[in-house]
Amino acid sequence: MTTHLVWFRNDLRVTDNRALSAACEQIDADVKAVFIATPQQWQAHGMAPRQAAFIYQNLQALQSALAERGIELHYHQCDDFGQSVDWLADFCQQQQVDRLFYNRQYEINERLRDDALEKALTGQVICQSFDDSLLLPPGSVRTGSGEMYKVYTPFRKAFLQRLTESDSRSLPAPRKRSAQGVTRYPLTPFAMPQATVDEMFPAGEEAALAQLRSFCRERVQDYLTQRDLPAIDGTSKISPYLAVGVLSPRQCFNRLRTECPDVLDKSDGGAFGWLNELIWREFYRHLLVAWPRLCKHQPFVDWTQNVRWRDIPGALHAWQEGKTGYPIVDAAMRQLNKTGWMHNRLRMIVASFLVKDLLIDWRAGERYFMAQLLDGDLAANNGGWQWAASTGTDAAPYFRIFNPTTQGERFDPQGRFIRQWLPELADVPESDIHQPHRWAERQQRVLDYPSPLVDHSQARKETLAAFEAAKSHAHSAFGEG
Repeated sequence: MTTHLVWFRNDLRVTDNRALSAACEQIDADVKAVFIATPQQWQAHGMAPRQAAFIYQNLQALQSALAERGIELHYHQCDDFGQSVDWLADFCQQQQVDRLFYNRQYEINERLRDDALEKALTGQVICQSFDDSLLLPPGSVRTGSGEMYKVYTPFRKAFLQRLTESDSRSLPAPRKRSAQGVTRYPLTPFAMPQATVDEMFPAGEEAALAQLRSFCRERVQDYLTQRDLPAIDGTSKISPYLAVGVLSPRQCFNRLRTECPDVLDKSDGGAFGWLNELIWREFYRHLLVAWPRLCKHQPFVDWTQNVRWRDIPGALHAWQEGKTGYPIVDAAMRQLNKTGWMHNRLRMIVASFLVKDLLIDWRAGERYFMAQLLDGDLAANNGGWQWAASTGTDAAPYFRIFNPTTQGERFDPQGRFIRQWLPELADVPESDIHQPHRWAERQQRVLDYPSPLVDHSQARKETLAAFEAAKSHAHSAFGEG
C-alpha cells in the first residue's frame, strides 16, 4: 500500500488545505499526518507564549477533525528545525512513507529547513510542496520588467488582475477514509512559558469560520467607516486564525465574494476596503521572498541604517507597560498586553509614538509586538513596523509623524476605548480625556497617571533632524552626481 504523509505547520485546518487535499486524492493510499513542535526555535524567533498556546489549542481541534476522517495525527516535540529534519527523515523511513506533502513557508529559516529535508529524503521519498497560505504565490506578481513591485498601489492593481484570472476556489475537507477508529496520540504541552488565550478567540475551524461569516454578512459593509474606531467592533478579528492557518486567505476571499458579489467593482465600498487589507498581507509576504534580508530585520531603505536611535530603557519600558502619559497610546498597549491583539489603527499610533516621539529603534517595537501578539506574523509585523518607521518599501514618509493627542481625539473622540483600559482616568470629563493632566491641574487634583514622557512638538523636531542627518550622511558617503 502507498503511504502518504502530510506535514502540518502553520496550516492547522482540514478545509481548503492544499497539501492535505493532494495527499487524499489517491483513494487507496494510507494517509497519515504529523506535527512537529520546536519550542526552542519558536522562542528564538520571538513567538509569543500566547500564540504557542493558541497553536496548541488548534492542534487539538485539528487532531479531532483528522480523526473523524480516519487520519492519525502523529506528534513530536524537539528543540529546533535541525532536530525536526532528522526526526522526520527517520519517521518517514519507519512508516515507509512514499510521498510527503506540505504547504510552503516563506521565512528564511523555514525555507532552509525544507531544503534540508528534501535533500535528506532524495531517492527515498517524493516531496510535494504547495503555495497555500497566500492567494497568489510569491513571485507571481511582477512588473513589466520582471521585478517585484516596491510600491503597493501598482502591486494591488497587478495582483487583482492576476487574481481574477487564477483559480482561487476553496477546496473541501477530505472525505472519511476509513470506517475504523484511529489512534489519538498524546499531544504533550509545548515546552514554553504557559499563557492563556483571550476568550474572544476560541479555537478551531468552526469558530474561525463563524467569525468570518458573521463579519462578511453583518459588518464588512461598514468597514471603511468603522475600522479606525477602536471602541467599535468594526474589524474582522480573524488575523490570529490566518496567522496559524486555521483559515486560508481563499476562504476569506470566497466568503467575501459570496456575501458581496460586487466587491471587485466597488472600490469605494467596505468589502473592497477589507480585501485591500488582505492584499497588504500578500504584499508583505511577497516582499519577504523577494528581499530575504527583511527576515533579518534589516531596513528596506538603506540610508535609514544611519538614523541615530536613542537607547532609553526606561522610556521603552514605559511604552511597553502603557505608561507614556498619552492615553490613546497607553490604552492600546494595555489592550495588547492583556489580550494579545491590538486594533490596526492603534498599531500605527503606538508604532509612530515609539519611533518618532521617543526615537527608539523600530526593531525594539517589532520584537515586543511579536512577543505579545496572538496574530504574530513575521512578514506583516515587519512590514507594519517598517511602514511606521519610514524604513520600508512604500512606507510613510519620515516627516509624517502622528500626533498622539490628535489621533486619540479623532479616533476615540468620547474616550470610550481609553476609559475601558485606563480606569485611573474614570473621573476625567470627556472634554479633557485626551489631555487629563490639563484637567487635573485646573481641578488641583493629583492623577494616578504618569505625565507625558515627551513633549510631542519638541520630539517631532528632534526626530526630523535625526532622519535628515541620516539622509544627508548617506548622500555625502556615496557622493552626488
